[in-house]
Amino acid sequence: QVQLVESGGGLVQAGGSLRLSCAASGRIFSINAMGWYRQAPGKQRELVAAITNGVRTNYTDSVKGRFTISRDNARNTVYLQMNSLKPEDTGVYYCNADIGVLRHVNYWGQGTQVTVSE
Repeated sequence: QVQLVESGGGLVQAGGSLRLSCAASGRIFSINAMGWYRQAPGKQRELVAAITNGVRTNYTDSVKGRFTISRDNARNTVYLQMNSLKPEDTGVYYCNADIGVLRHVNYWGQGTQVTVSE
């Protein structure tokens, strides 16, 4: 069984920074893409940033230039550095990982709350 455990959320003022971490543990042979999604109240879950098992990254337009996704393959961990935070960044942030070699399985973390005040 695979578990994803997020940490690093919290309350911050607009313009501040937070760093989210997500560590994968369990029976892991290969982690392919990893990513961060967020869900604001009353809205659908959306992709914020993703990173392949190499160095290719992808960001939603609203966070480009402010957020940076990275990963430590030795620790099976993905990070999301969030700078210049805005109130519209508020939401529950979920970690996602595509794991497997011949058979790919998608896993989700439990979510961590990020609240950005005015």
